[in-house]
Amino acid sequence: MAYSDFTLAKAKQAFGLNLTEQRGLFDAIAGVSPSAFLAEALARYTTLATAIGTEKARSEFLIAPVLAEVKLQRNNQISLFSGTEFNVNAEQGLVGFCDFLISAAQEQLFISAPVATIVEAKKEDIIGGLGQCAATMVGAQQFNQQAGNAIDRIYGVVTSGTNWRFLMLEGDRLEIDLTEYYISQIDKILGILLQPFQPALATSNT
Repeated sequence: MAYSDFTLAKAKQAFGLNLTEQRGLFDAIAGVSPSAFLAEALARYTTLATAIGTEKARSEFLIAPVLAEVKLQRNNQISLFSGTEFNVNAEQGLVGFCDFLISAAQEQLFISAPVATIVEAKKEDIIGGLGQCAATMVGAQQFNQQAGNAIDRIYGVVTSGTNWRFLMLEGDRLEIDLTEYYISQIDKILGILLQPFQPALATSNT
């Protein structure tokens, strides 16, 4: 079993998660303006990515530039990984590959705790990707604990590139935001993505 085998129901049962769903979970988070580079990239490539329609195209033309912007906004004090193997606990099925993973540590050559955000890229099935994302968030939580560098919250994202759905794991409580954000709301998306990487967290773990 691997991350990709988990539905939301399976993840809830396997890891004893207390699941809550609510709209507007991240309403209080302020938006962050994108750089001119990202704004131009999205203007140029959103139509192309959706016309091609593949998960790969959406990842390359939309998701990767947005996540690279998060790294840029934090002055490269965080690390970003794409398509990386993330094996944490084989007995629990916490093995496999992450579409994208962001760590609050600076090391870019290897994954270093604390892993703070897990991003799953799905072409269309946002709801279907929630289980895989939740399982990978549990994997990140255990990874951080094993490294003796646990953080209070793990953030998760399931996105098609144009649509973004956010999750938050704290202890055994998994919260899923029922609000879906669109790429036209890039300020809000960036604000939520940057939330785990406040200066105190990034500084204390580098």
